[in-house]
Amino acid sequence: MSISMYHASVPTMIRALNNLAAVLEKGAQHCEARKIDPSVLVNARLYPDMFPLVKQVQIASDTAKGAGARLARLEPPGYEDNEATFPDLIERARKTVKYLETLKAEQIDGSEDRTITWKAGENTRSMQGMPYLLNRVLPNVFFHCATAYDILRHNGVEIGKQDFLGKL
Repeated sequence: MSISMYHASVPTMIRALNNLAAVLEKGAQHCEARKIDPSVLVNARLYPDMFPLVKQVQIASDTAKGAGARLARLEPPGYEDNEATFPDLIERARKTVKYLETLKAEQIDGSEDRTITWKAGENTRSMQGMPYLLNRVLPNVFFHCATAYDILRHNGVEIGKQDFLGKL
């Protein structure tokens, strides 16, 4: 039995972003309960040369919506990257989930051998669909979701592995 490109991509990214939104909600609650200025955590980073929480969420969102659109032969929706608060970040994750939920299996299945092309800064890159999904997209989504989780955990938010994985 094989797994379809749709089932390997869209539900997996939706789950990751829903879990990210839940972790961000806990971050907001942590700030409120401890009277911490939320902007401190929104702009926190694990190391000076790493992106802050806000950028981790934006990249996870951009990677997921971009991949879903490209695999479906659509133009990815553009978001402004103007989030500055926990509610903004939570809404960004949820908006991305809503977009992914519009994609159908018949749009994405069969993309495993299709050439996927995207811009990365000034560069244009291309890969076949399956390696694009498995070797670039999913690791990138998980990296940025995990880094967002790690920033919050490092700053005392009471979250654990189950929060990252979500309910099965």
